[in-house]
Amino acid sequence: MLCDPGATLSHVYFPTTAIVSLLYVVENGASAEIAIVGNEGIVCIALFMGGESTPSRAVVQSAGRGYRLQAQLMKDEFERAGSVLRLLLRYTQALITQMAQTAVCNLHHSLDQQPCRWLLLSLDRLDGSELVMTHELIANMLGVRREGVTEIAQKLQAAGLIKYFRGHIIVLNRSGLKIENLRMLRGRQERI
Repeated sequence: MLCDPGATLSHVYFPTTAIVSLLYVVENGASAEIAIVGNEGIVCIALFMGGESTPSRAVVQSAGRGYRLQAQLMKDEFERAGSVLRLLLRYTQALITQMAQTAVCNLHHSLDQQPCRWLLLSLDRLDGSELVMTHELIANMLGVRREGVTEIAQKLQAAGLIKYFRGHIIVLNRSGLKIENLRMLRGRQERI
């Protein structure tokens, strides 16, 4: 856990080989992923956007390396209004766009499509095609039941798109995973 909702932010984080999930937590403790941050981004943007805390939880979903910078150093650099400020604002816009896309996808994509999208987003932030994570973790990120994730993983494995075992998912055919995602979407649209 890198940061918790409401806690004072002491650092920002720059993942290099790790993947961090930003989760929104509701009153009853349930949560759903609102964004994924990898080597393209920064965790705890609220710090330089004027807040001392964040409404979301940041959890490392795929272990790896990253850099940590003290809060005051980040704020000082941001306030210089130079190239770092412009870069951080552009990244913040990209993160907001990802959050909006996630909200729309969660509303309109079927349970079968959501893990496909999530796998592709995660792979975009990793070298290679192997993810080390359990169905339970994926279910928590998506805000769905673990059994639903297991069922779609079985379908994807039977189709030869992934292979999974004991907390490991290997994507065998990334482009096929994209096609499968589109095929499922077309099937949903035709039923409406």
